[in-house]
Amino acid sequence: MLAILGGSGLTQLANLQITRRQVMRTPYGEPSGALTFGTLGGHEVIFLARHGYGHTIPPHLVNYRANLWALKQEGVTRVVSVASVGGIRADLVPGTLVVPDQIIDYTHGRESTFVDGTDTAVIHTDFTHPYSAPLRSRLLSAARLADTNCLDGGVYAAVQGPRLETIAEIDRMERDGADMVGMTGMPEAILARELGLGYATIAAVVNHAAGRGDSRDSVSLEEVGKVAQRVMVQVRTLLECVVQCDGD
Repeated sequence: MLAILGGSGLTQLANLQITRRQVMRTPYGEPSGALTFGTLGGHEVIFLARHGYGHTIPPHLVNYRANLWALKQEGVTRVVSVASVGGIRADLVPGTLVVPDQIIDYTHGRESTFVDGTDTAVIHTDFTHPYSAPLRSRLLSAARLADTNCLDGGVYAAVQGPRLETIAEIDRMERDGADMVGMTGMPEAILARELGLGYATIAAVVNHAAGRGDSRDSVSLEEVGKVAQRVMVQVRTLLECVVQCDGD
């Protein structure tokens, strides 16, 4: 089964035909909200808004472990994450969709593993390629089917939030090889890998990163909201095509 994790701008999935909601309890606490079961394009999916359905949970306080554990318990095998990001690379302008293929973790203090040293042996997880290649391919195929321009590849810089970044921080990330910056990519990706879940991200660029483009002097949060509304229309269409594509 496929699950969709909605981020900023996608706290509700308007084209989801809801069949039921289920409150979950996990060994790691409560998820961000009840799991929403329904059909999208005639296919069963589970939707969860990682910031809560009222967008009340900041990125550093999301219970990523509970979210992924709950999805796994309900039979999910693949997770599509929708994330709003700032564009660092010149071609990642507001309104662009991209499927990243690498990630750099700048977060700190988050519960980032299920290997917590209590009752299980230490397990080292290969993270050479942090995103599922088959699921990335599926997203890109769906984009072609939806006639939606979606760029293939890019390095996602995961930062702590909820504040936005300084120009110097973005300059550093660019030197590190980052193409976009967001606040929820980690530890979500590694937790999914530890649970054996296929995981990939649709990154929606909603602003130029600090010091770039029209964010040269400041980031307009009002404009970010407007762009997010527009680009999430494309994301919803893309998600409908994702569930219709063949293969795992």
